[in-house]
Amino acid sequence: MSTARRGKGKKGGKLKKTDVADEEKYRRRVLEVETLKQHLVLRRDVARQAMAGSDGLKQRLVELEQELEEARGDKQDIYEEMIRRFQQLQGQTDTRIQHLEAESQNLREQLAACQNDVRLSRADKEKMQKEKEEAIAEMQRKIDKMETEYEKILHGSLDLVLSKLQTAKLGWEKEATTLHMEYKDRLKEFGLNPLEI
Repeated sequence: MSTARRGKGKKGGKLKKTDVADEEKYRRRVLEVETLKQHLVLRRDVARQAMAGSDGLKQRLVELEQELEEARGDKQDIYEEMIRRFQQLQGQTDTRIQHLEAESQNLREQLAACQNDVRLSRADKEKMQKEKEEAIAEMQRKIDKMETEYEKILHGSLDLVLSKLQTAKLGWEKEATTLHMEYKDRLKEFGLNPLEI
């Protein structure tokens, strides 16, 4: 009997230890379940936030796509406006270039005409100067010729005058001598001595 009691006691002790272990396992399991529940709640919240964030991101993506589409439209408008302005400026530039080329051509023609006028004026001036010098030289030759002729005439006239004066002198001397002799003879007739008078 004693042996049987001992066996029962041992078996009862073993049951109690098993119960404690099972209780401990149960508590751990409950704790794990609670922890898992909390994790699930947290994950659900995170998932909700992620879903909300995803919806917000989707909405933002839609908005960005709209903005991008508008930007593309604006870009196209800007591009077309830039092309229009470029073409307008190109047209104005081409017109300005043509105007400047025409003005440059006109100025070149005016310059050529002025240079031609200057050449003609210079040629006319040189011609006039040459004609003037030739006229002066011709006049100088005529003056020299006239001076020579006048000198000849003057010398001829002087020679003629001197010749006439010489002839007149001889005639006067002869006449004076004749008169002198006549007066001398008359004085002598009156008894006067001509040397004393």
